[in-house]
Amino acid sequence: MSRAIVAIIVLAALGALGWGIYTYAGATRAATPRQASTPAVPVTAGTAESRDMPVYVRGIGTVQAYNMVTVKTRVDGQIVKVDFTEGQEVKAGDPLFEIDPRPFQATLDQAAAAKEKDAAQLVSAQADLERYAELVKPGYQTRQIYDQQKALVGQLQASIKSDQAQIDAAKLNLQYATIRAPIEGRTGARLVDIGNLVHTTDNTALVTITEIKPIFVTFTVPQGDFDRVRASAQGGPVTVEAVSADDQHPLAQGKLTLIDNQIDPATGTIRLKASFENQDETLWPGEFVNARLIVSTDKDAVTVPARAVQRGPNGDYLFVIKPDMTVELRDVQVAQVENDVAEISRGLATGDRIVVDGQYRLDAGSRVNPQTPTASAAQ
Repeated sequence: MSRAIVAIIVLAALGALGWGIYTYAGATRAATPRQASTPAVPVTAGTAESRDMPVYVRGIGTVQAYNMVTVKTRVDGQIVKVDFTEGQEVKAGDPLFEIDPRPFQATLDQAAAAKEKDAAQLVSAQADLERYAELVKPGYQTRQIYDQQKALVGQLQASIKSDQAQIDAAKLNLQYATIRAPIEGRTGARLVDIGNLVHTTDNTALVTITEIKPIFVTFTVPQGDFDRVRASAQGGPVTVEAVSADDQHPLAQGKLTLIDNQIDPATGTIRLKASFENQDETLWPGEFVNARLIVSTDKDAVTVPARAVQRGPNGDYLFVIKPDMTVELRDVQVAQVENDVAEISRGLATGDRIVVDGQYRLDAGSRVNPQTPTASAAQ
């Protein structure tokens, strides 16, 4: 076979092979649909806002009654009446217990009678003294008898003073027979019932009264915060917020009233005390609370929802939504987080649009479909 024939056969085979490949490729393109572009990721969007953020110093404390009195008897006797119910609000001077007053009334009557007797004797003795004084001058009465009568008058006058003291003591004991509230407050459990004999030497209390309007919170803060607390106190009254033990529910707001005069070297803390009006009785003696002192306020701080801030290997960051609906991963610095609000001190400006929820599907440059949060979701 000649070389020309062989060349023709090779070229024909190559042309057939090329036609087959072209035909197969065209059929594949026709059978495979065109892939769609990557869809936008739905996210919840928010906006960086400007607000005043208080700067706190935190401590852990205990609620203490403003005043607490243990009521005891000042006279001996039998309790015949109880004039209050347990847990009742009482005013200063309200009756609490009554001790049988009859022995004290009898003592008072006896002292009054003794005074009347001595007063009658004094009238007679003074009359005799006046007569003796007139008889001494002409010599009808001796000077000795006159002096004795004068001494008797003095004795009776002293007896009357003693009688008056006995009357005052008897009246006081009669008043003590009615045991009254020494302060305004709430009564505790009644520890003695009607019919019991009580004595001044008894160690058992009758009832305790605690004053809870106003009320104190005593707490400690680290010594590293002492300078900020002192500087704030020098500028005027320092506001203190009492928050529940889980740090979720604000309870009351009061004023700082005491900075202790020394730092505890064993714990490195300083003791503080704040006073609260407590008219709604949200604070109760013995309750553990968190205390927050507002030492300053950051004006017009940039804030975002705390859940918008993400933690990465290089620190905190946010996804910022750009005008073309793609996101930018931006590093930020968080100054503080309070009540699910993060204060951003660097890396973000007021009005920047950010991703609040849905970050787990995002990367830098991802296209997003921002959604406005509903009222329930925002809450």
